[in-house]
Amino acid sequence: MGFAQRNKKRKPAAKRKKSKSAQPDKIRAKGKTQTGTHVPVLCKEIIRALEPAEGNIVADCTLGYGGHGREFIKRIGAEGMYIGIDVDGWHLKRATKKLAGLPPKTAFHHRNFSEIAAVKADEGIEGFDIIFADLGISSMQVDDAKRGISYKSDGPLDMRLDTRLERTGADLLAELPEEEISRILWEYSDEPDHEFIAKCIAGQRIANPITTVSQLVRLVINAKGLSEKSWKIKNKNSEFGSAHPAARTFQTFRIAVNGELEVLEKLLSDAPCCLRPGGRLGIISFHSGEDRLVKNAFRKGLSAGIYNEISQKAIAPRKWEVMQNPRSSSAKFRWAKKA
Repeated sequence: MGFAQRNKKRKPAAKRKKSKSAQPDKIRAKGKTQTGTHVPVLCKEIIRALEPAEGNIVADCTLGYGGHGREFIKRIGAEGMYIGIDVDGWHLKRATKKLAGLPPKTAFHHRNFSEIAAVKADEGIEGFDIIFADLGISSMQVDDAKRGISYKSDGPLDMRLDTRLERTGADLLAELPEEEISRILWEYSDEPDHEFIAKCIAGQRIANPITTVSQLVRLVINAKGLSEKSWKIKNKNSEFGSAHPAARTFQTFRIAVNGELEVLEKLLSDAPCCLRPGGRLGIISFHSGEDRLVKNAFRKGLSAGIYNEISQKAIAPRKWEVMQNPRSSSAKFRWAKKA
């Protein structure tokens, strides 16, 4: 069996008033979600595609706050097993308290999902029925100024999702050659001004180390020929808002600090060996580099006979979900079924 995948009369534009309910597109463009909250994305689509059932063994590779985990647990019953994995020790501790003691057998691992084979060995199981990973950064991680992941709040340029990692964002800004900075800005985030931003970083760090969010934000804004004041005016006057000038730069250094593309490649390589026959692998990505890796791995696996079915195209959130959870707007979900 295959996997599933009012009009109202408007007032003239000059007289129409903007209500709170009419703002979702503008909020979405500015990337706003209520601070301190996290909403799991594409839950219905994930359950429909991965088909968790009584007695299944599920590896949730990005446990986060347990949003997707709760949906799996509801469906695998007392005979099932739920294994939560996360690199973020703080998230792991909170989610463990929420999910431990529920009907299925549960186990939790403070590991990177690239270690999925080691988790399987530690648990002494033959394989998983479902392996799932949500590659997005949780809203609580983004909103925590101490992490320095977002350009929105000043704080140290840490950017580590796993505090056991040695190098921070500030370390990379200080150490990487200008050419390498330019390369990753382009390859990780399609930053059009990658060469000049890299040049500005290389010049600035000679005089003063770049160690805080506000320093990097100002540098990128200036590199794009703007000032903080002119950017705010431009953004305010834009009907739907504009992407922040520093958004791609912050995404790039977060990816580099955490080795996000390398660990994804390892997961894609090892997951088929960790799935039972008929097992399902599902991954939500949030930028083009991730989605490209997932798409290519699934297509190669299908051609090689590793998978007997894959999603024909990425599954994206519906408009109503984006309106309720603006940060879901760039999500893309793909799945594969092992032969």
